[in-house]
Amino acid sequence: MQVYKFGGASVVNAEAVKNLAAIIRQADKENLLIVVSAMGKMTNKLEELSSAYISGKENTHELLEEIKAYHFNILNELFSNHHHPVFNDIANSFVEIEWLLEEEASDAPDYIYDQIVSIGEVLSTKIVAAYLHETGLTATWADARNFIKTDNTYREGKVEWEKTETEIRKHLIPLLKKNIVVTQGFIGSTSENFTTTLGREGSDYSAAIFSSCLDAVSLTIWKDVPGVLNADPKWFDETERIPQLSYHDAIELTYYGATVIHPKTIKPLQNKNIPLYVRSFVNPEGEGTVINELKSILPVPSFIFKVNQVLISILPKDFSFIIEENLSDIFSLFHKHRVKVNTMLNSALSFSVSVDQDKEKIAQLIQELSVLYKVKYNEGLELVTIRYYNQDTIDRVTVNKEILLEVKSRHTCQMVMKDK
Repeated sequence: MQVYKFGGASVVNAEAVKNLAAIIRQADKENLLIVVSAMGKMTNKLEELSSAYISGKENTHELLEEIKAYHFNILNELFSNHHHPVFNDIANSFVEIEWLLEEEASDAPDYIYDQIVSIGEVLSTKIVAAYLHETGLTATWADARNFIKTDNTYREGKVEWEKTETEIRKHLIPLLKKNIVVTQGFIGSTSENFTTTLGREGSDYSAAIFSSCLDAVSLTIWKDVPGVLNADPKWFDETERIPQLSYHDAIELTYYGATVIHPKTIKPLQNKNIPLYVRSFVNPEGEGTVINELKSILPVPSFIFKVNQVLISILPKDFSFIIEENLSDIFSLFHKHRVKVNTMLNSALSFSVSVDQDKEKIAQLIQELSVLYKVKYNEGLELVTIRYYNQDTIDRVTVNKEILLEVKSRHTCQMVMKDK
């Protein structure tokens, strides 16, 4: 049993879908599950549609037409027979969204988001499954919502593992014994069969859930990079591929914001000792990176950049000390507003955290914190994390920067900085 996961960049257009099919033709096709994300940047476009609908803007139908045109253009390039059943299948998939847009938005925004944005994965997988079948591969489309069961936390569904494993073992394993199966990342469903999503970029996590419940031999994530690199090519001209990573280091890197793998992906694989391969769909023959239980120090320092950060400093109004009771109150408010802390530093008189900018959430959080505490904040900052740092690596990233907060442990250095 193997699981392959393909992200949006690997199905961005017709040529990319053909390349995916070429990779599958070279694979061991017995007991192969293929998990696919929405095509290209369609999740962003569907988020725009969802936001427009919720806020009552008049461009919802225009946005939907853009999304439809994008997918039908890909279909037209992939299928010379424009009467192929997939054309009707894709048209019907849009009908539910069209019905939704006819009514005024009255449900909770997070619920609406999940019903609209989830369509991206449904569309991409129907196109991929149909094309694989067209090229002679026996591929079956399967709805991930029938297998991955979550609670009712829309936009970040919490997986109900026991129900999920039962459904996968009962209904998915028999399918895999007959055909290649194509399914979706990112989406699940509640006990009432309402669609949920697993959090932004959650398709990797979906693939790990399927891998764990299937006791897969391995999970391979196909990316547009040659493997896990020691820095994002967006920020560094020269990067190095890391051939092998321990689960521990992979968890550390994803926790700090490395974007090559979703943070929740590693743990389900580690629990079952399932190796994760990160390989390039641009160069499928390349070695890539393997993440497994072997403990080894990274061969090179790794750099992780997070931009658009807000540094929030929280102080008691009466000049007393920050104590456990204060921290309990503070963390409960961060949890309430669903604001994730990227790094933090506690002193006797203040507690400082760096978080991703989200104007609405952060404004509400600061307003509520200000009832009991004095709150200061700086916006437009960047957070740099260096795993296996030394002074040379610190010097490399702090040129013309002012460091506002610095946290060091034995292997990791984090700095919140702004331009001088």
